[in-house]
Parts: sequence; structure tokens; C-alpha cells
Amino acid sequence: MKPFSLASGMTNMRGVFYPTGYMVLMLPSAEDARRACELLRRDGVSEDDLCVATPQEFERTITGATDEDDDDVLPSVGTEADTARRFRILAHEGHHALIVHANAGMQSGHVLEILKDLPISYGQRYRHLVIEDLVEAKGQDR
Repeated sequence: MKPFSLASGMTNMRGVFYPTGYMVLMLPSAEDARRACELLRRDGVSEDDLCVATPQEFERTITGATDEDDDDVLPSVGTEADTARRFRILAHEGHHALIVHANAGMQSGHVLEILKDLPISYGQRYRHLVIEDLVEAKGQDR
């Protein structure tokens, strides 16, 4: 598994975090994130297609990508700013991010089935022009 860095193409034209072709899953602990990687590797996902970000790394990345210093953000036409805000809040609360490069053949349902015993707190899959809800944020009043 490689360390996370914001690659070109992981933001939209406004600079909001929008990593097209990736699944982003938040997990409460580093151990949960490592276990998720292990399960996905066993299922055939390449180590090069997996990366984990600590809460601090991910929050810093999301904040830098969205240029947000607080929660008072102007509404956007799409949901990407709200989604980035949810990721940022979870990272601030200590959740780790698992970023999976999801090729066209990778089915979201299959990934969630592999990870069904893990406490995924929030998850999204970014496709061209649409964000697919994988797991709704738990215990969050947004």
C-alpha cells in the first residue's frame, strides 16, 4: 500500500476534492484501515491501487483541496463540497481514509461485501459527474 498524496485529477475545476475513478472509505482506526487493505489485496486488488491516509494527512489534504478553513462554505451546485466536508469532519474526529483506485470492472457492492465486517463510517465512489454513496456517515448530524 502506498502513502496517500493528492494526485492531479483528484479535484474538480473549482479545486474541490473529487477523485474520479476512486472509492474513498473512512474507517475509525488505523488497524481497521490496514485490515481493509489486507482483505482487498487477498481479493486481488493491487497494492498500487490502495493507499491509506492518517486523519491528519487526509484532513490537511481535503482542507487544502477545498480551500476551507471552517465549516461555513458556500453551497455548490453539486454535492462534492458537502461530501468533502463530511470526509474532513470524520478525519478531524480521527478516522483514517482508505483510497481505492476503482477500475471500471470493480463493483462497489463486491468491495463492500469483502469489507462487510469492518466498521466503515462513510464511503463514496467518485465517477464522472456522479458521486455514488457507498456508506452513509454514521452518528453525524450534518
